[in-house]
Amino acid sequence: MLIIRWIINALALLLVAQVIPGTHIDSFYVALIAALLLGLANAVIRPVLILLTLPVTILTLGAFTLVINALMLFLVASIVKGFAIDTFAAAFWGALILWLISWLTNSLFSSTRAIQE
Repeated sequence: MLIIRWIINALALLLVAQVIPGTHIDSFYVALIAALLLGLANAVIRPVLILLTLPVTILTLGAFTLVINALMLFLVASIVKGFAIDTFAAAFWGALILWLISWLTNSLFSSTRAIQE
């Protein structure tokens, strides 16, 4: 199941590169590496940032979380060669699309798991 989600996230990154101007990914291999590092950044760095920006997140009713997601995307793009994001707006809209795809796949996998049980 983890490998399937990893591949879906890599495909989602490729979709973001096709849909959002200012986002560039050279190949599927680069998308796989970027998806892996994005998952690691979201597991390790994102919770710390959410905790540190909790007052702003509460004031914006959670909308600031999208800014944090965009920053995570920028971080990964700065690390992975072959993956680039030109502007913060591109990172923001890319993060929004990635969140939507992640939400859809999570709901799909949770309903599939419920059917299997």
